[in-house]
Amino acid sequence: MFKNISILLVTLLVSSLIYAQKLSVEKIWKNYEFFGASVDGFRSMNDGNYFSKTKRKAQGISITKHAFSNYEGKGEVIVSPEMLQFKDETLEMDDYFFNLDETKALITTETKSIYRRSYSAVYYLLDLKTGQLQSLDDQHSPQTLAEYSPDGKKVSYIYENNLFLKDISTSKITQVTQDGKKNKIINGTTDWVYEEEFSLTKGYDWSPDSKNIAFLKFDESDVKEFTMTSYNELYPELYTFKYPKAGEDNSKVTAVMYNLDKNSTAPINLGEYEYIPRLKWSGSENKLIIQTLNRHQNNLKYYLVSMNSAEIKANMFFEENSDTYVDVDDNLLILNDGESILRTSEIDGHNHIYNLYFDGSTTQITTGDWDVIEFLGVDDKNTTIYYTSAEAGAIHKGIYKIDVTGKKKTPISLETGSNDAEFSNGMSYFIKTYSNANTPPVFTLCNNKGKELTNLENNSALNKRLSKYNLSKKSFVKFKGAEQDLNGWVIKPANFDPSKKYPVYINIYGGPGSNMVSDSWGSVNYMYHQLLVENGYIVVSVDPRGTMYRGEEFKKSTYLQLGKLETEDFIAVAKELQGYNYVDASRIGIMGWSYGGFMTSLAMTKGADIFKMGIAVAPVTNWRYYDNIYTERFMRTPQENEYGYDSNSPINFVDKLKGNYLLIHGSGDDNVHYQNTMEMISAMVAADKQFDLFIYPNKNHGIYGGNTRNHLFNMIFEYTLKNL
Repeated sequence: MFKNISILLVTLLVSSLIYAQKLSVEKIWKNYEFFGASVDGFRSMNDGNYFSKTKRKAQGISITKHAFSNYEGKGEVIVSPEMLQFKDETLEMDDYFFNLDETKALITTETKSIYRRSYSAVYYLLDLKTGQLQSLDDQHSPQTLAEYSPDGKKVSYIYENNLFLKDISTSKITQVTQDGKKNKIINGTTDWVYEEEFSLTKGYDWSPDSKNIAFLKFDESDVKEFTMTSYNELYPELYTFKYPKAGEDNSKVTAVMYNLDKNSTAPINLGEYEYIPRLKWSGSENKLIIQTLNRHQNNLKYYLVSMNSAEIKANMFFEENSDTYVDVDDNLLILNDGESILRTSEIDGHNHIYNLYFDGSTTQITTGDWDVIEFLGVDDKNTTIYYTSAEAGAIHKGIYKIDVTGKKKTPISLETGSNDAEFSNGMSYFIKTYSNANTPPVFTLCNNKGKELTNLENNSALNKRLSKYNLSKKSFVKFKGAEQDLNGWVIKPANFDPSKKYPVYINIYGGPGSNMVSDSWGSVNYMYHQLLVENGYIVVSVDPRGTMYRGEEFKKSTYLQLGKLETEDFIAVAKELQGYNYVDASRIGIMGWSYGGFMTSLAMTKGADIFKMGIAVAPVTNWRYYDNIYTERFMRTPQENEYGYDSNSPINFVDKLKGNYLLIHGSGDDNVHYQNTMEMISAMVAADKQFDLFIYPNKNHGIYGGNTRNHLFNMIFEYTLKNL
């Protein structure tokens, strides 16, 4: 009997291997079979008891309202496709934003990306009570960063680097600033480098009484220009923008206060600084918080700006100094006591939450040998703080709550993996997104104790598609590294045989601020790695020194020498893999994008005896070519740290190159300029080194659009099959 059962099990296993569908790049990047579903257009309503989301049907997009406590899928329609009829056409809504009392909505249409986070759009104003729909401003269009004033009477927006206001009742438009000019002066939004490195595009904020707007003014006049060529026309077009490279001049940034009653502006005096990375009003008081940073980014100051009649007073109430650098956070929430805010800091060696008082004193709230990942919000009524952390380890992300006194810490997500939360106003409910390395995201509605109230999206359709394939499990491992243990993951073929020898494909990033080794769903990248595994490769990733959530010392160990320790770790891991009985020591390859492309290029030069193949996509090849906020945060300026720049730039080590090296870049990359690849080419030609190259015309750092990603990964896949 047992013999027959064993035969049956073997038969079923063999049948599953035979009849399982095969993966392909086209299925991943052309047919998009493995993109999952999410909860679209989620917005908490202001009372915290309801939320809105979008629904797309054949007749158009609608916005529906749902109760957190008693969710049902249909919901109450608050914006229907019929309400979006404008001049005999139905607007194609891209996004929406309510005013404070939720009687009006801003509808965005014709959204066009500018850089990574910025965009322009054509906005419309919709009165939810009367159904009246009007364009925001036909004369000054498209706009960006439109927003209702707190009292709902006006809308602010940016057009051609100037700040505008529209009075909704009279339709009167006021141009607040007059000096905005491309590549010269920016008002109310930010320059390229602030957007990219401080994640800041909205450079203005309303006072809660709607009487003042604080905004940033950028004078880019002294910033050097970078020009990219667009090849769409008979005669290529040039696109020129301001890009401050390492050691070069920045925009001169000032904070300005605009008073609506007087229609006047006045500068806010903040002393000496290089950057203003954050400004935000209190939600209830006329108090403004502004942060400033010095050029080295190791001195962060907090200012409290108060409005006493016509006088503007900026009081510096706290500063933090570091031997390396201080990270900027978004936690500028003034608590109900009116005397303090919450912030995060690595001052005790790990990233934790602190209560920062306006008298300069601080109280530490979270403690332990682990890092807070993200501050989610505070329930002022119950004095409870919500946050995510890596308390269970750097590869995991959990949701926690704690009293502002630092007591009653409680986990409110029980699953091991990656947990994210988007809370309602008032913090009574949240939408949880959970996934792990081998499970697509599940979206559930929860109360603030973590109890799941209903399932919003479990990605059953995606799971059904995945079940047709014989996928291998991603498992987590520890590698020795050059000096200490490193977190890694590995995916082995489904029919793995330890007596055979397998080639290894190492996928890396390795830079500050982004971990590759995470117990979370990898989406299409995970599926591409499954394709490689299906074709007989072992796929590996590892987070070297300098990556996140293992404390300040580990994270900042690469200071002044980006690339050195990371390369040593990647080489050490490759050597460790070479010692495994089931690894073909002569067939280890490495691939990375952006910082990962930089690391790949160093691995293929400094580690030339180890790696047979390297694929570098959009790599930095010399830190002198990259922007100054990012580069100087970790390296200081080239004038101060010449050795650090030269000793870890791949262009200086091309004479060591031995293996098959594929260099890929988009010619329209505004982030890591195509110049990096051109300089790498020049260095390899001078060293008489053969290599492979592919350039995607007009494509930016993401290299996507149309058939581009499908073409890109087909090329990477075929190159790997041929050379590894």
